[in-house]
This record gives sequence, structure tokens and C-alpha cells, in this order.
Amino acid sequence: MTAFRLLFVCCGLALSGCASGADAWVELGGQRYAVEVADDEAERERGLMFRDEMAADRGMLFIHERQEPLAYWMKNTKIPLDILYFDSARKLVSQQRDVPPCSLGDRCPPYPSDAPARYVLELNAGQAARLKLQDGAELTFSPGLVKP
Repeated sequence: MTAFRLLFVCCGLALSGCASGADAWVELGGQRYAVEVADDEAERERGLMFRDEMAADRGMLFIHERQEPLAYWMKNTKIPLDILYFDSARKLVSQQRDVPPCSLGDRCPPYPSDAPARYVLELNAGQAARLKLQDGAELTFSPGLVKP
């Protein structure tokens, strides 16, 4: 009975950790998006590669260790995206809208930020226009999404 109880507690803890990751969201321009978080090098490199679609209320948030000039590309990405760059204060500092998919591998062009950034939010193309986003717009994170 003790071994079973220990297994049950361990499984419960594992599932509760998964639930908190699944509940990650950001708000931008009055709209909430459920996000996948890419906060290490391997996750940032993979990004949204090889995806055939993404729901309209979804996105991917890339978290970098420090604020610096950034550039993203669309290598092996099949869906057009808006790439939104935010500084450490979570203010929108640069936008690359309606970025097309790219199947050219390492010959895909980069899409740089116009200013140093720490966070990058990728949404389906057209979302930035729909929200009428302007530089300076503030990105809000779900509680506990980013450690201070």
C-alpha cells in the first residue's frame, strides 16, 4: 500500500507540473493567447517548425536570458506568422508582420528586431493587424510564467 501511495503522489506531482505549463498565457491588445514557452536554446531553435497550423488563440513565447538585438527566421516553418519583439519591460519594440513560410533551409532570410528585445511572441499572421498593435503595447504574462 505504501508503494502505491508513493506512486500516486509522484504521478500527481508530475501531472500538476504539466498543468501549470499548459495554463501559460499572455495578453496583448486586449486578447489572451495560450502560449507554448520556448525558454532554452533547443526549444528556441525548434520554435514552430514543421507545424501545419496553429489555432487563432494560440502562440509561442520565446524567452531570452537578456535583452539584446534579436533576429528570427522561418526555417522549416509552414505557417505565416507575426513575429513580435518585446523588451525587458514587456513593451513592444519591433514587429515583423505577415512573415511568409520558408522551405529554403539555411537560406531563409532573417527578420530582425529594430531594437534590443528579450521576449518574442509568434502569432498567426494577421493578429498584429487585427489588434492594431503599435510599438509600446504592453505584453502581460500569466502568473509565474517568467521568474523575476
